[in-house]
Amino acid sequence: MATEKSVMAVIRSSRPTFRSDSDKLAFAVHAFFVSSGLVLVSTGPPAFSDSALSESSNTDEVGIEGWNEGKDEYAFVYVDPEKKNRKVLVKCLVMGEKLLVDAVSDGFEPAHLEINIDEYVAENAGNNYNTLYKNLGKLISSLESEILSRLDGSTKSTSRSSPSSSTPPAAEFVITEQRPRNLPQGGVIPPAIPLGGSDLYPGPGAGMYPSRGFGGGGGMLLGPDDPSWFEGRGRRPGFPGGPNVPPGARFDPYGPPGVPGFEPGRFTRGPRRPPGATHPDLQHFGSGDDADYI
Repeated sequence: MATEKSVMAVIRSSRPTFRSDSDKLAFAVHAFFVSSGLVLVSTGPPAFSDSALSESSNTDEVGIEGWNEGKDEYAFVYVDPEKKNRKVLVKCLVMGEKLLVDAVSDGFEPAHLEINIDEYVAENAGNNYNTLYKNLGKLISSLESEILSRLDGSTKSTSRSSPSSSTPPAAEFVITEQRPRNLPQGGVIPPAIPLGGSDLYPGPGAGMYPSRGFGGGGGMLLGPDDPSWFEGRGRRPGFPGGPNVPPGARFDPYGPPGVPGFEPGRFTRGPRRPPGATHPDLQHFGSGDDADYI
């Protein structure tokens, strides 16, 4: 298991040359894998090739020559002697003030970690390797839990960013059971009444009007006198435990304002008709001279 002392020992013994702060952090990532027991077999441009993880590629240990030849990108290929020389590809990419670390190995899901460069690289540290880094223990812990452990299959961590990341974790969406509110004494919650049933399943054949019994089916048009309201059957709509209609409530039909034929009065229903009469959703039959229809 990598420690601060073992990581610094790898860095000092390798004596790398750094051009930027991202170079320092990328090499610290490399030193973590080496101190964890992995062996470097490729780095620099050869590690970016498509065959870097193939079995036929090199498995001999190599030095660090050319490790930072790329611009804001780094690649390292390792073998794990304890896992039958299983290969591990690690790539680092600089994005703004962060170093993105991605690792992949055959048979395992890719691992990803975002690291804030300023949090682990010291400012004005000079040329002494011991003063180049800060919070090195925290960096090792993040790489262990988010990269190496995932490649070993010893954890199924769903975190994809370093604990030091400033991005807050996404809030979980939880569906809670909805319970009815407490009603005043004597209040009653009426049963839900299905609407629109006769529009979906007309039922009787041609020439016959669908039935409109209370609580069963009915058309999708719902007026103020519809029995589906809490206190229906010819009465005004009401609410349990309160007055019939709240002050200012009204029934607004859909339609262009000021156009003949769309007056609010045309969308109300008359008294409930006896059984066998015309369906309430259809045009009312008149009386007298206009009672005949062709």
